[in-house]
Amino acid sequence: MQNAPEATTGPAPAPRRHGVQAIARAAAVLRALERTPQGLALGELAAAVELPKSTVHRLVTALAGEDLVAQDADGRVRLGGAIARLADAGRESLADRLRPVLLELRRELEETVDLAVLDGAAVRFVDQLPAPHRLRAASAVGEVFPLHCTANGKALLAALPEEAALDLLPGRLPRLTPRTIVSRAALRAELARIREAGVAFDREEHTEGICAVGAAISDGAGSVAAISVPVPTQRFAGREDELAAAVRAIADRCTRLLTG
Repeated sequence: MQNAPEATTGPAPAPRRHGVQAIARAAAVLRALERTPQGLALGELAAAVELPKSTVHRLVTALAGEDLVAQDADGRVRLGGAIARLADAGRESLADRLRPVLLELRRELEETVDLAVLDGAAVRFVDQLPAPHRLRAASAVGEVFPLHCTANGKALLAALPEEAALDLLPGRLPRLTPRTIVSRAALRAELARIREAGVAFDREEHTEGICAVGAAISDGAGSVAAISVPVPTQRFAGREDELAAAVRAIADRCTRLLTG
């Protein structure tokens, strides 16, 4: 004999709705802080997420308890250390998933292939497959480069909304070589070209003697990474179209792989 179903009273789904709303609001706070690595005052954060200051204060307190946000001595709120630890775990998984495809690109071009992610106001290398040449471009995994003068950095900037990209840049763009773009207006125009072409170039803008081509990839949920191929200038000349086409095609494959 089957048991009779238990009677329920009251609007049971309400707590779940409240929980989902709290998660959505917390996510909005984290996204606002992601767009502003230097941090926001509590009032600025409340305005950014369009919530009452008292609500944002409660969210910040709860998130700080999990080290997802932190408050500086002056009260400004920024992302906490737990975000970096979670990101590192995700990056390791990302590198593992994409490595077989990146190996194909290295075999095709016989050049170094890098995988990098946005890390605050910089680009961080999370995987590298070195070229099979004695003369090759190489950077250490974990190394951080500027965004405005690298192929992967510019590709990542171009994948963001324009204002969000510009907010990540310092007030004065440092010049690393005679070819570095140091004008924000010129960089804005460069990012527009990258968005249209789907590929970014570094023509000795970060390091003299090294050029690179890069393209952004997406997981469909807002997370972005970039593939780049750095090449000694003497092997880069005359191969720009070949390198760009190969990198763009692999970036498209990686995006399809990540988005299922």
